[in-house]
Amino acid sequence: MAEGFNEISDVSVEQLTCGVAFLTDFWQEKYLQEYIRNGGSKIKFITGRQGSGKTHFLRLMTAIAKEENYRTAQFSAKDIWLHDFKDIYVEILQQCDIMGCLEAVSHQLIEQLGFNFQDIPEGMRFIDYLSQNDSSDAITKREIRSQLRTIFLDNPLMDNNFALACSMLTGSILGYPVLEEQNKELLLAWLEGDRSIKLSQLRALDFYPSRITKYNARHMLRSLAELVHMGGYSGLFVTIDDVEILTSRSSLEAVHYTKVKREDTYESIRQLIDDIDSMKNIMFVYAFDRELLDNENAGVKSYQALWMRIQNEIVGERFNRFADMIDMDQLAAQEYTPDVIVAMSESIASAQNNTMVSPLDREDAEQLIERARMGAVGVPQLIWMTMQGVDTDV
Repeated sequence: MAEGFNEISDVSVEQLTCGVAFLTDFWQEKYLQEYIRNGGSKIKFITGRQGSGKTHFLRLMTAIAKEENYRTAQFSAKDIWLHDFKDIYVEILQQCDIMGCLEAVSHQLIEQLGFNFQDIPEGMRFIDYLSQNDSSDAITKREIRSQLRTIFLDNPLMDNNFALACSMLTGSILGYPVLEEQNKELLLAWLEGDRSIKLSQLRALDFYPSRITKYNARHMLRSLAELVHMGGYSGLFVTIDDVEILTSRSSLEAVHYTKVKREDTYESIRQLIDDIDSMKNIMFVYAFDRELLDNENAGVKSYQALWMRIQNEIVGERFNRFADMIDMDQLAAQEYTPDVIVAMSESIASAQNNTMVSPLDREDAEQLIERARMGAVGVPQLIWMTMQGVDTDV
């Protein structure tokens, strides 16, 4: 069956707000503009039938998060292993432009020293600017070191090794303390968990870190979220799609989970739930098909430690926008009236820019609602299939 609804281009993602605005507007106000920006942290789960709009919802929320000045990371469980949290941390780090965040922090440090970073010519380091203006004296250099220590090493939300690496990298941006290019690359490689580097190479920098593993990766992520916030961003918004792959038995998948790796993934999610309150300015959203909840043998119910933490969320007849477990099918049943479905079809037709594709009329919408109650796919996918003339009796 065609993916359909999720094939519409990224350019048009913000056009397709019909139906989900009831939830996206709420998340934007309550979480992105308020709770997360003010130092909160949250983990949410999105579920529903195939084609219920989960992927589109993640893309739309990511676009909104960018508008709200968040650093974002988005990836699929089909591409990134989830059983080792180190892999998740590394993927988020690589999407966050850590050097861009450190440069923003360096601008704040320059301002705290009484200078305007905008006065520094493009391509010139701060220390060279000071030398040009006869200000590169011992007192100023000592103050730079003091500021770096205060900003990073004295920050209780940062892992000490992470903080020291950031301090040295920020020094490389400022031009003081001096850091050679090869040592800069070593520090970045360590931050990314590169096992090919030798720790003895880092000791030459008076840096004595341990390797990043699944056991300390969540602390590293907390440090990264703090760095993102220090860089002037509202926070860090992370989405992980296609988590239902954990139940797949196909060995053809690029990422195939054995029973051990699946249980390690569930344990990793459980630990993140337990640790999320120790983080600040970060929001996680996992998305998966109903199969992950309904499969008694391989789904989350098979791992009691995780199931006990999320089962209480799956209650209530009315859709709860504060819930941590969001059922897109329940959202559709409550919010997708014939008028909304017609408006959704108009948005899809407009986004596709195809004269052969016509929006649905009200009668079509009413019939679609009836089919959706017993169908195997969600309303958004059903709308797309109907508009394309695809047989929906599947």
